[in-house]
Amino acid sequence: MPASSSSFLQLLQLAAQKKELIKITLGNKKDKAAELKNVFIKIISIKNTHKLSFVYRYPTKDITKNFDIPEGIILIEKLLQTDFLNADLFTASNDYYLSQDEKGIVKMITKPPTLSAKAGTQQHDKQKIRIVETANKTYLHQLGITTAGGLVKKDMQDKYKQINRYIEIIEGIVKDLQFSNRLSVMDMGCGKGYLTFALYDYLCNTLKKEATITGVEIREDLVNTCNKIAAASDFNKLHFEKGTIADATLTTIDILIALHACDTATDDAIYKGIQANAKVIICAPCCHKQIRRQMKPNNVLSSITKHGILLERQAEMVTDSIRALLMEANGYKTKVFEFIATEHTPKNVMIVGIKNENAVDKKEENLEKVKALKALFNIEKHYLEKLL
Repeated sequence: MPASSSSFLQLLQLAAQKKELIKITLGNKKDKAAELKNVFIKIISIKNTHKLSFVYRYPTKDITKNFDIPEGIILIEKLLQTDFLNADLFTASNDYYLSQDEKGIVKMITKPPTLSAKAGTQQHDKQKIRIVETANKTYLHQLGITTAGGLVKKDMQDKYKQINRYIEIIEGIVKDLQFSNRLSVMDMGCGKGYLTFALYDYLCNTLKKEATITGVEIREDLVNTCNKIAAASDFNKLHFEKGTIADATLTTIDILIALHACDTATDDAIYKGIQANAKVIICAPCCHKQIRRQMKPNNVLSSITKHGILLERQAEMVTDSIRALLMEANGYKTKVFEFIATEHTPKNVMIVGIKNENAVDKKEENLEKVKALKALFNIEKHYLEKLL
């Protein structure tokens, strides 16, 4: 490792020992196509033990991990070797800026401190701050998530975590996109509307957008209930209507959402979003029967698909892989990732497509990949492919 990098790590270790460490930022990716964008590190106290808390920032999520200080410093060294060109170290005494150019030349600059030591060690043994606050939220109370006093009910903790995780994902998506102040959103198969209400609250009251959201749900009793809660909450541009995803008529919209739409209803929603030229399509698929019934590979994969549980999981992966490829063939950049941990809900995969107006046309290439997957698993037709 170059001398400047070694000096940087020694200064980091010394700052931790002297309790002067405030934070470290790693950035400027070596591989510009890498998913990991930045790593933010701070010192925290857990049960009176100091640790380094790493926040790994990805386009649609943040992952936080805590390490003992010696282990954390080793990880920082590895990240500088493999992932990042720049590192900023903020201490109570000085700031240190490490940079490396494409030729491998490393430099370090020392400057006077810019952050107060009060920004350093933080107590971690406290309740996590959530994006969706519970105080004075009529919809949370009427949906049965909170008590009249704004406390989350014990049996609704998982639902509350799911709501917050959903808004975190939305936050990660919309912050980097150029939306006008007016947003149109269609939430297909919205059910009881837990996430729909939270989304409206976030867009209108947190981001101060003029958002219009329509929730589509086939069960009339839920539609009526949700419209009453929207009125009681003064959510004037949130409306619920009875209907199916397949029969919904869409004009041009900004965001289309379909969470836990069963089997081919997810494909109907993606198709509607593509036809409406939606800037963002967000889906959390549920059930994958259409492909599972067809999967009868006549190759070594038959050793996997002969087991029911493995067939089911394989069908999920193949179905959603083809969905992502078909979205990419139609001008969307896609991400497939875990929505929320499986202990909260087994329906935990999310597909996000973001319209890429400047993308290189790779329609034929992506369609060939779909064709190859179908041949591999002896699949005749994917429902979304048929719609398109």
